[in-house]
Amino acid sequence: MRIISWNVNGIRAVEKRDFTGWLSRESPDALCIQETKARPDQLSEELRNPRDKRGRPYHSYWASAKKPGYSGVAIYSREEPLELQPLGVDDFDGEGRVLQALYRDFVLISAYFPNSQDARARLPYKLAFCAAILEHCKKLVKKERSFILCGDYNIAHTPLDIARPKENEDSAGYLPEERAWMDSFTSAGFVDTFRHLHPGQGGHYSWWSYRANARARNVGWRLDYHCVDPAFLPRIKNSIIRKDVQGSDHCPVEIEIRDAKEKP
Repeated sequence: MRIISWNVNGIRAVEKRDFTGWLSRESPDALCIQETKARPDQLSEELRNPRDKRGRPYHSYWASAKKPGYSGVAIYSREEPLELQPLGVDDFDGEGRVLQALYRDFVLISAYFPNSQDARARLPYKLAFCAAILEHCKKLVKKERSFILCGDYNIAHTPLDIARPKENEDSAGYLPEERAWMDSFTSAGFVDTFRHLHPGQGGHYSWWSYRANARARNVGWRLDYHCVDPAFLPRIKNSIIRKDVQGSDHCPVEIEIRDAKEKP
């Protein structure tokens, strides 16, 4: 099973760059997208109901922001989930920050963490969202439900996850408070799958500024993650960053999952 996550920075914009063709060629089992910037009724039939390379339809589910052209997340899934839910917190659901799909043996969460913005303008909101996510993940584990929390966290956790850490110590996405929350998240036992499988490796990024030819020079940040609970970790076969995929200032990130009966 393959699950891809991608901040598309506008679903209608990326459609013009062969998004549905890419999705068909890739044919993941599920695709979580962030920053859709649209409601479903604004989208083409191809975006609402794409198909994989064998012509099989995807189910599509959307959580849109009240503010037009802003935020929003979605999930494309070949398998129909048993249940769909937002986070359940009005302040965050109103911005279309979270959509979760319940499957037989795990919960798939597409999340778009807030940007703390210049001069820490939205840092309190960002940290409140982070706290709510952590509490939610703890509740899932308490209910013995494994989860995959994927999406744009808008946080580069460690100096390995950013090309220029010294220059960005006071930048949104690398603030001490944000990195401290990631510390608390992983200290709670939750696992960053890419870092788990690629310990100590720098130079792997998922976002690049459009300025100064940053992507070509790989001056980037790793902001996009698939994190899981400890019980689900043995099922993770691979976690990769698809830096070859164009169309957004982010690139997709992908995990491959073992069948529950497959031995690690």
